[in-house]
Amino acid sequence: MKTNQLMRTLVILFSFITLTFAISSCEEDDTIPVVVNETSTMTDIDGNVYKTVKINGKWWMAENLTVKTFRDGSTILDGQTDNNWKDTLSAYCLYNNLATAPGLLYNSYAVLNAKGLAPQGWHIATDEDWKNLEQSQGMSAVTANLFGWRGSDEAQKLKIAASQGWQRYADLWPTNESGFSATAGSCRLSNGTFGDPGLRHTGFWWTATFDNSSGELLYRYMDYKKTTILRSHCEKGYGFSVRCVKD
Repeated sequence: MKTNQLMRTLVILFSFITLTFAISSCEEDDTIPVVVNETSTMTDIDGNVYKTVKINGKWWMAENLTVKTFRDGSTILDGQTDNNWKDTLSAYCLYNNLATAPGLLYNSYAVLNAKGLAPQGWHIATDEDWKNLEQSQGMSAVTANLFGWRGSDEAQKLKIAASQGWQRYADLWPTNESGFSATAGSCRLSNGTFGDPGLRHTGFWWTATFDNSSGELLYRYMDYKKTTILRSHCEKGYGFSVRCVKD
């Protein structure tokens, strides 16, 4: 009799522990951000299909541009070799010729080319577009107008989640709760050298906006060691990723 009573007690205790663990697990899962933004797709002139996401009223590409043809149908220069890249012509390249690179890198000559780098009905994200995006993730308007590293954790909300595109550093772990899915495509210098440490560590994106004081294009930079976003300007020969916004 005592044995049966002991068994019943153990069963009740085990059930209580199991239920407590299940409730705790659900509570932890509930803390994981869930992207609820509207999503769709778009297609460029080469037939590449991109995921898109609506953030703060604007439709953004949720992937980096990979087009090799201008909107008017003319071909963009393949600048994979150092000599081609150093020419002051519109060009694209693949980071270190690696098929795993998330999109192509373009120099700003391509960004500015009147033939149109962005797909029909879309435009290369401007500085204002980027500030709108950053503010939608919690950055203040005053902070968004600053140069250098700005904000608090906005980069984590824009970077593609977990281990899909960024090297982990300490306890910094991107959440992508915006749905923007920023990937670490690194960059290329004007002399042809590819950025170091490279893929999964850094991401650079051109804007279509000039900085009046320098006469250079503004850009954004995210780093695997940082939760903030850098705003600065750079000479035309560098190669950065490109995101587009629907007109």
